[in-house]
Amino acid sequence: MTLIEAIVLGLVQGLTEFLPISSTAHLRIAPELLGWSDPGAAYSAIIQLGTTAAVLIYFAGDLLRLGKAFFQGLAARAPFGTPEARLAWFVLVGTIPIGLAGLLLKDLISTSFRSLYVIACSLIALALVLWWVERRASHSRSLEDMTWRDGILVGLWQALALVRGSSRSGTTMTGALSLGLKREDAARYSFLLSVPATLLAGIFELREVLQAPASARPSGFLMAVGTAVAFASGMAAIAWLLRFLRTRTMTVFVIYRIGLGVLLLGLLWAGKLQPSSGIENVDAPAHTGELPVQERV
Repeated sequence: MTLIEAIVLGLVQGLTEFLPISSTAHLRIAPELLGWSDPGAAYSAIIQLGTTAAVLIYFAGDLLRLGKAFFQGLAARAPFGTPEARLAWFVLVGTIPIGLAGLLLKDLISTSFRSLYVIACSLIALALVLWWVERRASHSRSLEDMTWRDGILVGLWQALALVRGSSRSGTTMTGALSLGLKREDAARYSFLLSVPATLLAGIFELREVLQAPASARPSGFLMAVGTAVAFASGMAAIAWLLRFLRTRTMTVFVIYRIGLGVLLLGLLWAGKLQPSSGIENVDAPAHTGELPVQERV
């Protein structure tokens, strides 16, 4: 990986993480189109820490209020006594499905789920679901109106994002919209819900990378560059999306997803792209502590 690749991939991560168009899909597609090696699931998860930091800083006030309400509720033996305390619990409960599914499907996430055929079909499928939900949603509820049922259901929607191309923000916003939340509130909850999931995924992958031999690890400098660029572009993407959804629908993202999915399928069928090139080989011996050849970036 070169410095230019690290910068471009960090920019792709930051700009697409919070838009309902799938950052992991774009991190898989961009290197393929540009003739670069696939950076691998581990590198993708690590630079997500940059966008996680963007959420932490952008929503620092909200997160501090939620944290304060959470612990005050526990101390007062009324853990669900305020809307802020309930929202904090919803974020925690909503993280459980993707955490369990991520552990159970770890090998598929690094292999089959990264196939460009899977990504293309996921882009199109979720676009159609998002279009249908957008048309039928009431857009009448706020975060204060959320219930335990809402928190669990949106958490289940988030678990669908383990299939590359679905988009974590796309699935959670679609789930929230289907429950009647306003577009801006659906996006805000999606951002808050992303914090524990992406933070845990990044830390988990970072631990595995650090356990590998130095020759098999991604460059620490390039990971830092990619993470920093993802942070800066992620901050800009959050601000833009929240402004956009105050007055606009999700139609532009539906059109983009379908267009990109169709383009990918066309390039795959024409033989211009290889569906599985660069995907990690999970059959490599685990006891060596060495990353598979395809995952060395």
